[in-house]
Amino acid sequence: MPPPNDPSPPAKKPRTNLVVIASAVAVIAAVVATGAVVVRSGNDDGKPAAATTSTAHDANAVSTETPDPEPTYAEVDADSFTIGLKTTSRQCFGSAGCNVTVEPNLTFLGDSEGIDPDAVYEITYEVHGDESGPVIATAELSGRTSLNYTPSMISTASASTEVSVDITDVSVQGR
Repeated sequence: MPPPNDPSPPAKKPRTNLVVIASAVAVIAAVVATGAVVVRSGNDDGKPAAATTSTAHDANAVSTETPDPEPTYAEVDADSFTIGLKTTSRQCFGSAGCNVTVEPNLTFLGDSEGIDPDAVYEITYEVHGDESGPVIATAELSGRTSLNYTPSMISTASASTEVSVDITDVSVQGR
């Protein structure tokens, strides 16, 4: 006897396995592609890759790379700064005057990036108000921000004597 005809269509297999496998392949492909991009960007220094083969012509080739130009810095002179005085001590003796110790308070008028970080700037200044005449002193500016100086001690004629300061010269060492 012939097998009975089954009127119902054959049962469909779920495609769950196919979806899982396709997703896994997509994730692996994405990880591999991302890894390749990361490795390439990590080795990319902005220069073209060097050829692995060499010929005699390479030894005689003229370099097309241009060396980095020397950085240029601002011309620093006496007008590049303002100066004030900070009084660190004062001892007065009535009508006999005062002994005053002052320190320079310098400000660079401009962007400090314009100052050569390898140079030492010697800034000469005059302190006025001492009863014997101006006191000349020098401060050294190095590394753009380090100021070295010796405080100046002056004797004023009276407690009301006004002390002032002027920059007289700036010279550059180490260029």
